[in-house]
Amino acid sequence: MADRPYNVLFICTGNSARSILAEAFLNHLGRDRFKGFSAGSSPRGAVHPMTLAALQHFKLPAEGYRSKSWEEFARPDAPVLDFVFTVCDQAAGEACPVWPGQPMTAHWGMPDPAAVEGSDAQKQQAFLDAAVLLKRRIELMLSLPFTTLDKLSLQHAVRDIGKQA
Repeated sequence: MADRPYNVLFICTGNSARSILAEAFLNHLGRDRFKGFSAGSSPRGAVHPMTLAALQHFKLPAEGYRSKSWEEFARPDAPVLDFVFTVCDQAAGEACPVWPGQPMTAHWGMPDPAAVEGSDAQKQQAFLDAAVLLKRRIELMLSLPFTTLDKLSLQHAVRDIGKQA
């Protein structure tokens, strides 16, 4: 294991829902081994209120999150990233900044809960469903034998996680 926690950046276009949920779950489940961050290619400027409600539903802290640009993580003073995961299809197709340190990347795409139309209950369910899927993927990643996998095997394993429904 590294002499510091592994730094993981979750990217989505707006950085208001999926990437925030992933950051929160990784920071909760990864404890001292992982540090989660989130950002967007075109941040909305605010975290979606139903994202915060979903975090509260799972008894995770809902304070301190903000919608921010991925450019913050391409600066020289940014944390050194070990992994960068896109969690929406639009961000996966965009030209990303060059990440210092050449982190492993993978696409963990999933539907945008903020795009769901219907009743408030249907919208909230979409956020809870997104949270459950992200939690499952993060649990799978955390269960990987990081100390025994070579870099290529680890890269394949984190990419395969994104194919889990």
